[in-house]
Amino acid sequence: MAFKVMIVDDEPLAINVLKNYVEQVSELVLEQTFSNAVDASSYLQNHLVDIIFLDINMPVLDGFDFLETLKIKPMVVITSAHEEYALKGFEAQAIDYLVKPFSFPRFLKTINRIIGLLSTSTENTGPTENPSIFVKVDNKRLQKIYLNEILVVESLKDYIRIKTTSDKYIVHSTLSGFTKELPSDKFIRIHRSFTAAIEKIQSIEGNSLEIDGIRYTIGRSYLEDFRKKVLNKWVK
Repeated sequence: MAFKVMIVDDEPLAINVLKNYVEQVSELVLEQTFSNAVDASSYLQNHLVDIIFLDINMPVLDGFDFLETLKIKPMVVITSAHEEYALKGFEAQAIDYLVKPFSFPRFLKTINRIIGLLSTSTENTGPTENPSIFVKVDNKRLQKIYLNEILVVESLKDYIRIKTTSDKYIVHSTLSGFTKELPSDKFIRIHRSFTAAIEKIQSIEGNSLEIDGIRYTIGRSYLEDFRKKVLNKWVK
């Protein structure tokens, strides 16, 4: 399923950067770009998009005034060189606020979150997809991984190894950073070196658990959280 993207920005360079980013994600399709919010508002009178990347400082109609004109609000990501508008952006119900210039990994973090929300939204009238996340492997290729296929994520210093039901992927990321991107009701940090998928746990014995036939130690500092999230549900 592809999600329709609109870019509204009066800076041609900013539009080109975003176009390049969007084209690298197979789940996204660029619907339209506009250099002013007036034309964008007119377009949305007869068309629907899923995601809008919106600049704030634009002539005639600024980004916040543009949002007020929308009867149906898609997922809005504000893109601005001015950090001081961030609070107002979230008050306007923007899903994220990207400060220019922002990197592709930062863009991808936002997109992963949005795709997860759109894929699981009960307001989506079409068939829902399994929630997924995109990661960059081999420092160049974007790989889509379904969350329900992840078994364990292992720390390798500046990298992580994501073990799924069918493959393993090495990604340049920290375990802490990646774990924060995962739904907390589905995944749990069990050790300084491991994050586990709760639904994939096969057995628990002492201070260890088994996933896919492999035993993993639960670190002492993670035991209390593990008891609250997992053991209390298992033991009746």
